[in-house]
Amino acid sequence: MELTVLVLIAAALFVWALVSARLERADLTAPVVFTAVGAAMAWSGLVDDASPPPGVTTVVEVTLVWVLFSDAARLPLQQLRRDVGRYVRLLGIGLPLTIVFGWGLAAWFFPQFGLWLALLVGAALAPTDAALGIPVVTNPAVPSRIRQLITVESGLNDGIATPVVMIAIAGAATAAGMESAGGPGGAAVELLIGAGVGAAAGAAGGWLLRLARRHGTAAEDFAGIGVLALSLLAYTGALAAGGNGFVAAFCAGLAFGTCAGRRGPAELVFVEQVGGLVSLLVWLAFGAIAVPTMLAHFVPLTIVYAVLSLTVVRMLPVALATIGTGLDRRTVLFVGWFGPRGLASLVFALLALEAIGPASDQAVAVITTTVLLSVLAHGISAAPLAARYGRAAAAAGPEPGGPVPVTPAPSRGLSRKFRAHRPFESRGP
Repeated sequence: MELTVLVLIAAALFVWALVSARLERADLTAPVVFTAVGAAMAWSGLVDDASPPPGVTTVVEVTLVWVLFSDAARLPLQQLRRDVGRYVRLLGIGLPLTIVFGWGLAAWFFPQFGLWLALLVGAALAPTDAALGIPVVTNPAVPSRIRQLITVESGLNDGIATPVVMIAIAGAATAAGMESAGGPGGAAVELLIGAGVGAAAGAAGGWLLRLARRHGTAAEDFAGIGVLALSLLAYTGALAAGGNGFVAAFCAGLAFGTCAGRRGPAELVFVEQVGGLVSLLVWLAFGAIAVPTMLAHFVPLTIVYAVLSLTVVRMLPVALATIGTGLDRRTVLFVGWFGPRGLASLVFALLALEAIGPASDQAVAVITTTVLLSVLAHGISAAPLAARYGRAAAAAGPEPGGPVPVTPAPSRGLSRKFRAHRPFESRGP
């Protein structure tokens, strides 16, 4: 049975490579396809959703490590000073408000969750995934500052939300009476240790690679593998020190991006490619494990929560956070809507299933429903709304302050439609 599953997974990856462009023109993106493949495996009995296949947890955890590291490392923090106020507002005001609103709504709709599972739902659904809005963040018709705003927010909010998710999982496990649970207090200590270990590993790794390049001792072809190993070193080193490996990976990425120099982004390509591959496997596992859980615990109120999570819970905090930033109402609505829930949210859901077990089934069902709805809604609306917003922005005149270089969005195994060929190609208000 296990060999048959491996054959089908390999075949799905190869077939996707053959027909991905044609399927994407029909709005069948990689998340949709691989989630459907995973669900079909569960439905056919090839995968037992009640007992996930061995190794799934490892794949999920490693995927989150590479996503957190590469997203953080890709952001040129030194070049973001011009619009730093907008980034700080979205991440320092908008993200916490999104978590609080989602937490409160989950506690209201599902009182059986209790404090910690409701927080898990709110925090797990707060991060956005720019990879699911590729037609938005790569379309040169959209003003460069808006594309950069969406990309930077997506690159940092998953790492910022991770500590809250980990504390919520620890609290829920304790509330469920699991003997191995360390409780939220222990989780907070692990976060601090992880942050310190990760920052030290990322800074040292970036500096050493930069020094090796300067002295010609590092083979360029192996640099990407070295960075891949560095991200895992930060993760495993934090675990060995009693810290949180995911926070360590995020902090290591931030430190590496700051210390690696101009060649740093090129050395991240291999990490992103490998991360793209394993992310497809996570979408498949999501379909095989989380989708059956969603169907088994589905209630109509779940759909209502998902719709509100993608609209009011996301858009109202964005509107509040951007007051006084100079963004017009059309832009605020555009940024608020394009906050797709993606890979980070589903990884958090799978980690909750592993750590908490059946007690988290209903909460995972809510997260799963929201992610699936987001994949469909944002996938269908991204290209037409980006084109419409771009035309309106162009009609309003030149972009205030001039265009800025836009950080490439993560592909996560998706195509990069509307990729701008020139970093300053943009028009807008």
